[in-house]
Amino acid sequence: MGNRILKISNVKKTFRYLRKNGLRHAFYAARERIEEEKKADYVYEEPDEACLAAQRTDWKRFPYCFSIVVPAYETKEQYLRELIDSVRNQSYERWELIIADAGKSGRAEAVAAEYQKKEKENRIRYFRLEENGGISQNTNAGIKEASGDYIGLLDHDDLLAPDALYEMALAIDRAKTGENKETPVLLYSDEDKFENNGSYRTPNRKENFNLDLILSNNYICHFMMVRTDWMKRMKLRKKYDGAQDYDLVLRIVGGLMQSVPAVRLPEQIVHVPSVLYHWRCHEQSTADNTASKMYAYDAGKAALEDFCRSRGWKTQISHSLHLGFYRIEYIPDILTARRDVGIVGGRILDGHNKIASGIYDGEGNRLYKGLHREYSGGSTHRAALAQDCAAVDIRCMRLGEGMRPVFEEITGVPYTETGKQLLADVSGISCDEAGYGKLSMELGRAAREMGFLVVWDPRITVKINAMEI
Repeated sequence: MGNRILKISNVKKTFRYLRKNGLRHAFYAARERIEEEKKADYVYEEPDEACLAAQRTDWKRFPYCFSIVVPAYETKEQYLRELIDSVRNQSYERWELIIADAGKSGRAEAVAAEYQKKEKENRIRYFRLEENGGISQNTNAGIKEASGDYIGLLDHDDLLAPDALYEMALAIDRAKTGENKETPVLLYSDEDKFENNGSYRTPNRKENFNLDLILSNNYICHFMMVRTDWMKRMKLRKKYDGAQDYDLVLRIVGGLMQSVPAVRLPEQIVHVPSVLYHWRCHEQSTADNTASKMYAYDAGKAALEDFCRSRGWKTQISHSLHLGFYRIEYIPDILTARRDVGIVGGRILDGHNKIASGIYDGEGNRLYKGLHREYSGGSTHRAALAQDCAAVDIRCMRLGEGMRPVFEEITGVPYTETGKQLLADVSGISCDEAGYGKLSMELGRAAREMGFLVVWDPRITVKINAMEI
């Protein structure tokens, strides 16, 4: 039955995609999805009882109290019970659950009252709102009542993994006692999707904080924890309902960038690489039907436009082929508009229209190698998104003025640009493939050490038929 639902869902997605983007793009999107699902082997494994038992002892050494805010509105009783159970079953016990209910049926209040009788420490707090002010205002009402050190947002039909709060506390402690001794402002985890039949699918394994990736898509999403002083100061803004969490993340990023260099943002925005949040799938949910809330993607675009204006960047922002994913056109270009970027580069295609090189990770591996030029990289579409990276290929890059003297130091030739796409001219550099990779990594490393970001933009594309990679 689960496979049948999955296939019907895919048919609907393909039809919507066809109407929006045309036959060619729909064909490749459908083909990539089929190939991805053939390789899918995800099974969510809850921590075993021995692990949870150890956490139920170890949590006491952490002083952090977490406030979980849930904006409820005519929530199905089954969903609310499962949500509350997922919080009560946490291996970390220093929490409070705040339910801000804008519904009129009294259903949520009755369920909350039942659970409150089971709680000795009054950790479940229910508030009936006088009116339904929308997702942002309803959530803000819960945020106002929060008394913890961090505030986490939980949708009224979703679930937390049993180790969610423990893993968050552990990540905070590691950051505070680590090399940089920073108290994170924001933390986020990986997530998956949860079917009403009890199965889990489509894990979203996320990147460590990546500025240009968050400017392409709200990949942070769930589970997100924000330091209470920041959350109460920022709040959610009603004008961005539907993308209120994206707007919040962007404003936190903007606030941090006033005092923290872009390359150091991961010290304040911490990724917890575990699936700690289960996003329930049903037809009205954006988890399973991205077209169900088109207004949310328009709100996300507006939030991104507001962020760019606040930074003083001149941009034009548009929706990409995929809903919820955006493209920024910098005016006149990214290296001129943004002082934090030292290198921008794109992808190199081989004679078979597959990615041969372009973006490198910190280990020198070429990401997306072998991926067809029309593919986006799966459900996260990261191969089609601008993002920060360790390095880009020297044969498909441009450098900002601050990096140009370093280019000559590393390569031994002066920096000049070709007529096509103004890419760096490497005709005077004699290298084999390993040599180009080494130079690319050295330039990327130098840029980061100088405080610059290296940005990969897949729209910048060159094709070299003779390459043997």
